[in-house]
Amino acid sequence: MAANIEIEAKVLISEKDYNNIVEKFEDRIIKEYEQVNYYIDTNDFKLKQLGIGLRIRYCLNIYTMTIKCPLSEGLLEKDQIISRETYLEFKNNHVFPEGNLKEFIQMLGINIDELSILAHLRTLRKECDDGNPETTFSIDKNTYNKIVDYELELEGNNITKVKELLKKICLENDIEYKDNLISKQSRAMSTIKR
Repeated sequence: MAANIEIEAKVLISEKDYNNIVEKFEDRIIKEYEQVNYYIDTNDFKLKQLGIGLRIRYCLNIYTMTIKCPLSEGLLEKDQIISRETYLEFKNNHVFPEGNLKEFIQMLGINIDELSILAHLRTLRKECDDGNPETTFSIDKNTYNKIVDYELELEGNNITKVKELLKKICLENDIEYKDNLISKQSRAMSTIKR
């Protein structure tokens, strides 16, 4: 199980701003791919109440289960690669994958049998060269529950620095900078009708 600290700044943008910045960065796109996030919680959102996010991401033919826990700066991420069969067994039969993530969630007092996929979000991501080797700049188009939104994301190793660099990108492209503190998971989960 891999663990890392995720530090990123994000800004939600309009479709017009999205089209403009994609055009401006067109010759600086390093890679473009689609990923689908399947968001997991109990029906009464026990993980969310603890500030924890749990997902399975399908990207480039790999399924990765990830748990995110808040830190004073950024998020602690723990990842576990799972097979397609394991993903389907969880999706269809609620059989949670064996491993360290299962043990960690059980230590939190969460009943594994109550967990299921509640929402999903599809992202078309364009990773771009922003001129800084210490950061990753992405332009995202997200689709979830018949909603489409657009987002700029800059990931690095220092929150102050990534915010400053993202503000600079926004300023250079006539985009209003406003920290987006609502994660993709929260946006997708907020559309669930109960």
